[in-house]
Amino acid sequence: MKGILLAILLSFVITKSFTQEIKRIKITDLEKTIKESKGPTIVNFWATYCVPCLAEIPYFQETAKRYKDKGVKLLLVSLDMRDAYPKQINAIAKKLKLNTPIYWLDESDADYFCPKVDSAWSGALPSSLFINNSSGYRKFFEDELSKEKLDKEIRSMIGAKKD
Repeated sequence: MKGILLAILLSFVITKSFTQEIKRIKITDLEKTIKESKGPTIVNFWATYCVPCLAEIPYFQETAKRYKDKGVKLLLVSLDMRDAYPKQINAIAKKLKLNTPIYWLDESDADYFCPKVDSAWSGALPSSLFINNSSGYRKFFEDELSKEKLDKEIRSMIGAKKD
């Protein structure tokens, strides 16, 4: 009996360790989060159906973790359709063992929300915003980033100086 209870408890702990709340946000919430971020922050826009997105997320998480002592934070913002929230997003988060904050952007009009993130953003995925409000650093990428490019960008973001 103790063995069965232990197995159930262990199964619950393992399941819970890779399941997290996917917070539903509006673009105004995201704008506020970006504006009020205190240190170097990467906002990665992705979707469960986007193969390049899913390819880069693990090394985004790994690389951001390497720079955690420098204050680097990674936020994952899903642009999935309403029917994917939260079940499909959670399934991918569990599969990829994501342990960074995940948000679902509850917006459907890309013409409205994209320019609020970056004026040149067409809505293509993956896309990433690198910001460091303490230094005035801000750079947006509308494509998949290699591990090398990601690392280089994080180093630039950390070392950026105000003009």
